[in-house]
Amino acid sequence: MDLRRRAFLTAAAMTTAAAATEARAFTDDTSFTVKRITVAVPNVREFQRSYEKAVPTAPVDEYLALVRRRAPWSEMVQLIADRAPHGFLIYFKIDVHAMMQPAGDNADCIAYLMGNHTIAEQMFRHDPRAMLYAPLKTVIWEDSTGAAWFSADQPSTQFGSFGIPAISKVGIELDRKLAALLEALQVDVPEALLHS
Repeated sequence: MDLRRRAFLTAAAMTTAAAATEARAFTDDTSFTVKRITVAVPNVREFQRSYEKAVPTAPVDEYLALVRRRAPWSEMVQLIADRAPHGFLIYFKIDVHAMMQPAGDNADCIAYLMGNHTIAEQMFRHDPRAMLYAPLKTVIWEDSTGAAWFSADQPSTQFGSFGIPAISKVGIELDRKLAALLEALQVDVPEALLHS
């Protein structure tokens, strides 16, 4: 092996080792309990229509235009407030049923990333790891008996795991917003969302 190749491989190995050391330095053993919220809904596709009306698709082109022209943050906050009647937008949606059906799985299911990046920013400024849980993951799904459900992890239990009061406070605010959304959708509101 020539000297240049050996030097390159040694440098690459040192870089890999340094990255591994750095990764270990940021690993923590924080454990917490996440509460899952699950409420009965009329049926998957009927609830999907109501849900997507109450939680519209994020106006990506509009907020990217604000970013491109370096608009003040206040304009972003106003745009999202105007587009999110219940405080939430859909950032991603996947029809899981269509993906799983070829395997013989027949349960109807749609999964979403639902959130509000102007609210998420209130946590991001304190710890970017809050983005592990923002946007919120939600699922409208059908069980083996054909009953339909809406599920999400309780925001306060996720964001409270950081132990940062300002982030925990936003998690509780998101609990209340999720409760208000479920009430607007005329389904049961779990007590846990009201008393976190």
